[in-house]
Amino acid sequence: MKREIIGSIEGEYRRHRALAERAFRQLPPEELGRAVRHENSVATNVWHISGNLESRFTDFLTTDGEKPWRGRDSEFEPREGVSREELEEKWARGWTVLFDTLASLSDENLSDVVVIRGLELTVHEALHRSVAHTAYHVGQVVHTCRRIRGDDWTYLSIAPGKSEEYNANPTIDSAGAHASLPETTGP
Repeated sequence: MKREIIGSIEGEYRRHRALAERAFRQLPPEELGRAVRHENSVATNVWHISGNLESRFTDFLTTDGEKPWRGRDSEFEPREGVSREELEEKWARGWTVLFDTLASLSDENLSDVVVIRGLELTVHEALHRSVAHTAYHVGQVVHTCRRIRGDDWTYLSIAPGKSEEYNANPTIDSAGAHASLPETTGP
């Protein structure tokens, strides 16, 4: 079973998952539900990302990706007081559904047709759309965490003033980069 393209897409999902985890694990538990100005809190973004992944990738090839049980609007409710354990459990649930589905796909599935909100898309279109959507919200998680941490923020990529040092020994962009990122929870 050929999985060159599916494997590449899976690697991007894993990279974004690790970025979000490295960001939100810098926050103390009491900050996970904190909204900064008019932004969504980390917990709200976690609920939305997980809800989206769970809905889209449950029975991916056979049912509409917007499941009637999802409750998308409830994902954006304030989540003040959410525990780290609850957040990590919710986070892992969506990723588990995604990675289980990706494991069942091969590159031969890329031209298959799936449905999302009644719209027909090829599998490759749906996957690219989902990666972009996930990356967008992961960026929000990282931005919110950085704003909350302020001067205590630990950079997730090349820190300011460190480009030359990094370029002398690049690691993140190498072929095995996904394996070198910190461990994530669950699959």
